Amino acid sequence: MGRAFDAVQVRNEITGIYAIWYREWRVFLREKSRIVASTVNPVLWLLVFGGGLGSSVTIPGVDYRAFIYPGILAQAVLFSSVFFGVYIVWDRKIDFLKEVLVAPISRTSIFIGKVVGGATDSLIQSLILLILGVILGRAGVIPGLHLGPFQLLLALLILMVTITSLVSVGLIIGSRMESPEGFQLVSSFLLFPTFFLSGALFPLDRLPAWLAPLVLLDPLTYSVDALRHAILGTSHFSLLLDVTLMVTVAAGMVIAGAFAFERMKV
Repeated sequence: MGRAFDAVQVRNEITGIYAIWYREWRVFLREKSRIVASTVNPVLWLLVFGGGLGSSVTIPGVDYRAFIYPGILAQAVLFSSVFFGVYIVWDRKIDFLKEVLVAPISRTSIFIGKVVGGATDSLIQSLILLILGVILGRAGVIPGLHLGPFQLLLALLILMVTITSLVSVGLIIGSRMESPEGFQLVSSFLLFPTFFLSGALFPLDRLPAWLAPLVLLDPLTYSVDALRHAILGTSHFSLLLDVTLMVTVAAGMVIAGAFAFERMKV
């Protein structure tokens, strides 16, 4: 009897995770503007910022636009993944969250369903940007950017780990906020330092002494570095170190997010 009950409960948890993921997927498909904005903004950064600053910045052995391309990928997933947490706030305001919480599944499964849903959205956006990178590289718009199948696959795997941790961070913030305005304020305070300190726009081997510790404490630094290794074949740290730290942070954020959902008030 106990085993039958356990099997039913496991089936309920899996079904609940799938249902939450499917709902987030349908919402994503309805909001075409999210796809457009998540594609256009990084391309503008890449072409306008990279082209303008690249005319006066020299990095040995690589074009500046190719150098910042991995960083722009990380920027795109940083903003889209963390801002996904605002949907928790909206779900609470329209009482949808209450309906989900009374379902016969655990809050941990609800959190996992949300993470998978948000990660799917961000991963699709990343795939679009990678395809654009292939096109821009072959067209000569970004000199030195040559993305092959192995590079694309490795970059996607790195982005998957990064997105998992960032979506978890967004959901943790969303679980503590009671208004979209509060979420925007807190997330913006977190996002911009995280991006600018990640080394997305500058090499890590020429940092001033006061800046280096801040860069090393930024988890996104290691994602950007791993993406540079995958895409350009060059990195400041070893790929093993980058991936180890990324997986550790992702696991920690998932555990913290599940704990935050257990204590979340609606």
